[in-house]
Amino acid sequence: MEHRRNQPLARDAMAYVLAGGRGSRLKELTDRRAKPAVHFGGKTRIIDFALSNALNSGIRRLAVATQYKAHSLIRHMQRGWNFLRPERNESFDILPASQRVSETQWYEGTADAVYQNIDIIESYNPEFMIILAGDHIYKMDYELMLGQHVDQGADVTVGCLEVPRMEATGFGVMHVDGEDRIIDFVEKPADPPGIPGKPDFALASMGIYVFRTKFLMERLRQDAADPASSRDFGKDIIPAIVKGGKAVAHRFTKSCVRATTENEAYWRDVGTIDAYWEANIDLTDTVPELDLYDKEWPIWTYAELKPPAKFVHDEDGRRGMAVSSLISGDCIVSGASLKRSLIFTGARINSYSTLDEVVMLPDCLVGRNVRLKRVVIDGGVRIPEGLVVGEDPVLDAKRFRVSEKGVCLITQPMIDRLEL
Repeated sequence: MEHRRNQPLARDAMAYVLAGGRGSRLKELTDRRAKPAVHFGGKTRIIDFALSNALNSGIRRLAVATQYKAHSLIRHMQRGWNFLRPERNESFDILPASQRVSETQWYEGTADAVYQNIDIIESYNPEFMIILAGDHIYKMDYELMLGQHVDQGADVTVGCLEVPRMEATGFGVMHVDGEDRIIDFVEKPADPPGIPGKPDFALASMGIYVFRTKFLMERLRQDAADPASSRDFGKDIIPAIVKGGKAVAHRFTKSCVRATTENEAYWRDVGTIDAYWEANIDLTDTVPELDLYDKEWPIWTYAELKPPAKFVHDEDGRRGMAVSSLISGDCIVSGASLKRSLIFTGARINSYSTLDEVVMLPDCLVGRNVRLKRVVIDGGVRIPEGLVVGEDPVLDAKRFRVSEKGVCLITQPMIDRLEL
């Protein structure tokens, strides 16, 4: 069926977010939560970016497949994403692995996470499916990608980033011809193929795929019947279409949403402690690369009802203040000094303490006379009086998790071991 182009394609699309990843490179930050549920940017969670992109693009049917340690993710979505209404032809489905199709407990791969919910998808009868990763930070108008998919008559359109060629070794890489048709798909190649006309760059997969729903369902059923398949989009579904159909690359720069202050196409995988810390601290820049204040493309989330942030005491050495920092609601900075830090809701930071380049998740308490530099603090941590972190790397490494670039991760169990 040819789509009626007098209305947005997004009206007939479903966005299906794969949010089951363990996120093991975030170490203890994902001990209690899936990576898409990790807090980011002072108010939001990582998954809010993919969901907000879909909503802002005009898509009103959303589904999220969850798997590992999904409770906090599911709770967040139930609280923050429950405004879509069936009577307006809108839907929001949370789809945990639930033995719907096979006797196996878990989704076996990314393709299986869609296949096991075919009946739910088909009940809505969307014309297009957009498969999204739930663990990246970016702003993108999926309507433009849908338009390319239809205009080029593709079987699959793959969202791609241009990255320096030798930085693409950790991605699935698209080998394309001069028209951006994909002629080969290579998973984590040692020698990535360059882009025609830009040999020093490669096209890396963003984990975003557009299909016509009917075509995708046929492919998923074929894949499920193949005992040799690993049930994965990147390893099985996409390479099979590249060989026997029409697969096209969609460059992120064509649909990336930029506010007036944003010069570059912004995309981050915050999957390591260093990348997570850097992306959060970057938001404290005077003109950050990611504009969270852009009213044209809001990032939706669960908005908690909290009192304003408060700064108290004004004496030398005991002044409640924050410079080049983001401080969320319900924070009380009591005679402490903060610089280039990002503090989530509910923090209590006490007198004579100094925090420099600190990312602090919700509901933390910092005692008096604490000095912290280049740290990430997990939610609910109680930092004891007098603790110093970030000045002695050898001591820090004995007590806390220290990243490759020297960022310290602090969790409550680590603090509890100090006190034994």
